[in-house]
Amino acid sequence: MRNVIAILLGAALACCCALTAAAAPTPLLPASSPARFSWPLVPAPEVLRPFEAPGSAFGPGHRGVDLAGEPGQPVLAATDGVVVHAGWLVDRNVVSVEHAGGLRTSYEPTSPEVSAGDQVTQGQVIGHLEPGHPECATACLHWGLREGGEYRDPLELVRGTRVRLLPW
Repeated sequence: MRNVIAILLGAALACCCALTAAAAPTPLLPASSPARFSWPLVPAPEVLRPFEAPGSAFGPGHRGVDLAGEPGQPVLAATDGVVVHAGWLVDRNVVSVEHAGGLRTSYEPTSPEVSAGDQVTQGQVIGHLEPGHPECATACLHWGLREGGEYRDPLELVRGTRVRLLPW
């Protein structure tokens, strides 16, 4: 009988720990990281199209946010990092920056003012907004975020984290 009670108590404790861990917010950066993020356009822009997570790796979605801007407007590094791409990609100019904690932000269409390998600091001009992003009247910045191989909502960087419940 004592063994049954011990097993039941152990199972209850394990369930409580799992529920607590599942309800905890998923931080984008380790707690020890000093990085803070800021908007890539100043002043803080209107969000024209929000993030829509894809259901699968190749499924439909919107893997970033579209931010209202003006042609030629400076595009700023959201935080410190290293430029991993700056230039033409498929049909537009793109700048991608790798940050601490395995995060990568991308900015398009952006005429680069930096080159791959450059160290950038938060608020540094990394390029200028170009017109031509689909569905934008004049110009808008498509701002993307990846954590490892997963697309994330970049607004989490400037608005704080959200609670993510883990599936059972």
